[in-house]
Amino acid sequence: MTTALITGSTAGIGAAFARRLAADGYSLVLVARDKERLRRQATELHDRHGVEATVLRADLATDAGIAAVERRLADVRQPVDLLVNNAGFGHKGRFLDVPLADELTMLKVHCEAVLRLTVAAAKPMRERGRGGIVNVASVAAFLPRGTYGASKAWVVQFTQGVARDLAGSGVRLMALCPGFVRTEFHERAGMGTGNIPKWMWLDADKLVTAALADLARGRTLSIPDPRYKALMGAARLAPRGLLGGISSRAGRKYGPAHGEDGAMGELPDGVAESGDGMGDAGAGPDRTKKSAPKVKGATGAEPTTGPEPAAEPEPARTPEPAPKSKPAAKPKPAPRTKAAPDSSVE
Repeated sequence: MTTALITGSTAGIGAAFARRLAADGYSLVLVARDKERLRRQATELHDRHGVEATVLRADLATDAGIAAVERRLADVRQPVDLLVNNAGFGHKGRFLDVPLADELTMLKVHCEAVLRLTVAAAKPMRERGRGGIVNVASVAAFLPRGTYGASKAWVVQFTQGVARDLAGSGVRLMALCPGFVRTEFHERAGMGTGNIPKWMWLDADKLVTAALADLARGRTLSIPDPRYKALMGAARLAPRGLLGGISSRAGRKYGPAHGEDGAMGELPDGVAESGDGMGDAGAGPDRTKKSAPKVKGATGAEPTTGPEPAAEPEPARTPEPAPKSKPAAKPKPAPRTKAAPDSSVE
């Protein structure tokens, strides 16, 4: 039976991939941070489609979380036939208004995680002579739009470059570039969507159907909607300066165009886990509660800095005889100064 691993699987585009692939008979490995939602999703997909759905909780903003998914992808006993790198997040605001830590986390999730998971999946796929990898980017990749757009442009360039290198190996790679999709993505990033024209919204299920058709055709880039294909065609012809101004204003107003989702979530417990996966879901700075530093890695425990090296018992402090003897010894400082030369000074 064929198996697909989907990061950021609990909402939006990731959830649409999970629904479609389950309907097609794939066994699923669902990766996200919210364990409770993963449990519900796995149960629902199993009950509805009769497929095996296992859960791997992992935070792709951490090395431990990425490593947990790498190990699952490299497991030759349970080969993965299709990888969907979908986890991600967005934020709005001018460049210097966004915390640097958030920008670095974005690069970790959108670039480093995609790179490492692509390598982990592609190696065994090439050995078997078959497999597919979908890296979810965005139409923002074609617009000058700060770190988000730059990270998605990297995903497109990286994916198409690797696809050329693996041509003829039986492994297909494709960058998927959606536009605005109704997901939790914008809400989580604090972005208003009321002013986005209705015609710009895409249906996640239709988008996934078109994307999988493009992958089957061997395409390395998928913009699965004629409206966005036309917009991106116009963007290529527009003067770069004009395009940058429009993109910057639109980005501050609407935020990134599309949502990978599965990026943020609470971290409860439970569900049939895949392998050693225990990290904490999808990726990105969780703005719902400020517990990012506490995120447990793929092993469920932070890289042991040890049980706080038993802050030495400080035995000398309790009696503190030295200070008390000083006031009692009133016999003039002269004799003390004589003792100093023949003590530890030499």
